[in-house]
Amino acid sequence: MASPVIPPIRLLLQRWGVHPDSHKHPASEVEIGTLPLPPQLILPLQQHAGAPARALVAVGDHVLCGQMIAAPGGKVSAPVHAPTSGLVVAIGPSPVPHPSGLLADAIVIEPDGHELAIDFAGVADPFALSPAEIAKRVADAGVVGMGGATFPSAMKLELGRKSAIDTLILNGGECEPYLSCDDRLMRERASGIVDGARMILHATGAVRALIAIEDNKPRAIAAMREAARGFAKLFVMKLPSRYPMGSDRQLIQTLTGIEAPADGRAADVGVIVHNVGTAYAVHRAVRHGEPLIRRIVTVAGGAVAAPRNVEALIGTPLSHLLAHCGGLIREPVRTVMGGPMMGIVMPSHAVPVIKGTSGVLALTAAETESPEPGPCLRCGACVDACPVGLMPFEMAARVRAGDLPAAGALGVEDCISCGSCGYVCPSSIPLVHLFYHAKGELWSRARHQKQLDATRALAEARAVRVEREAREKAEAAARRKAERAKAAAAQGEQA
Repeated sequence: MASPVIPPIRLLLQRWGVHPDSHKHPASEVEIGTLPLPPQLILPLQQHAGAPARALVAVGDHVLCGQMIAAPGGKVSAPVHAPTSGLVVAIGPSPVPHPSGLLADAIVIEPDGHELAIDFAGVADPFALSPAEIAKRVADAGVVGMGGATFPSAMKLELGRKSAIDTLILNGGECEPYLSCDDRLMRERASGIVDGARMILHATGAVRALIAIEDNKPRAIAAMREAARGFAKLFVMKLPSRYPMGSDRQLIQTLTGIEAPADGRAADVGVIVHNVGTAYAVHRAVRHGEPLIRRIVTVAGGAVAAPRNVEALIGTPLSHLLAHCGGLIREPVRTVMGGPMMGIVMPSHAVPVIKGTSGVLALTAAETESPEPGPCLRCGACVDACPVGLMPFEMAARVRAGDLPAAGALGVEDCISCGSCGYVCPSSIPLVHLFYHAKGELWSRARHQKQLDATRALAEARAVRVEREAREKAEAAARRKAERAKAAAAQGEQA
């Protein structure tokens, strides 16, 4: 049997993207801090892509650290675990990270301060486990994509076994301004990340791992190279610092020269991408038996007194993080969860840290103000910046004219909402907002059309059925008439 052809490692010179001010200092230069227990932990049942988890506890129950308190709610789902011991004081609508400010179901725990935990059953030699056993442990631990996508990680491991995966890319790019949680994780816990990467290789059958880190993180690169020393399948790759280099498809193309199809998955081209934080969570889950109950979060922005990265329990209210990073030196005009380019604005500081929370940014007016939008100059700057090769100014013109099918034909649904086009626009046109609107409306229209098609199909099927039943009824009547006539004729002959 011939060996698989593995794409060569290459760094393509990229001309797309932008270079926003990094704003990573001073948070990136302070060691990861710890937080005291908050008064309450709010654990949404929807912290992952897919179906919400299903609560396993009731109000009044006492739970232990690491105990599963919500089970997966479907095939694509993930469990939720108690980050500490305490009392379940509420289950129901609570503040969650969503720009609408709407409430969603969550389990609220009041910590008891005793830190009582279940027995974390780790594995001394994870590489003696089968790939299926590793995937099951990762699934049971509730590990999801830590870069923000929050797709259940075990499903990616299983996908690796079902597809012909040759390359694992470990995403340590962290191209968003302000964020440095992955940088600090790589600097301080590189051996755990490497251990997790090796487990992912074992679970997926991939033959190599490319650990991709932007060149503005020299100490992270050095730490990861030292940790990977001696492992022939691991390669630490230094990438040019460019936003949005951390996007999966851009990483794949930059490192391998392969362009993943817009309507497909990375696995279709033999590649699987995980965040470095995900690899560390896999290490904790399999090697130590610890479910995903904490993560590193960047707390930064001009309104924060002491920006830094902290290890926060899942469910910790943002107000608690901000208070223990020196508090606020001024009232922020916007609080963003994630990075400033692709993060979402939070309605209040009562919402909790969830599994996909990479950062909490309390931004001032100086950091958020932008000029009033002007007319499009058709300069093409947005085209040069677009990492997926779209024509944003043409799509925006179609959206503004209400011609959404034309915007769709130009590829608006392929937009990854990175914000590069709006960042470079000299007229400050909110291009991404226009594309969000267009994608939402096209999705709504497609769903409506699907419903119409289904209704039409049902109506046509009913018409066919009615016609068939009428024909069968007429044929039956004709048969009965013929039988009666035949019987009458027979009686006449006998008479």
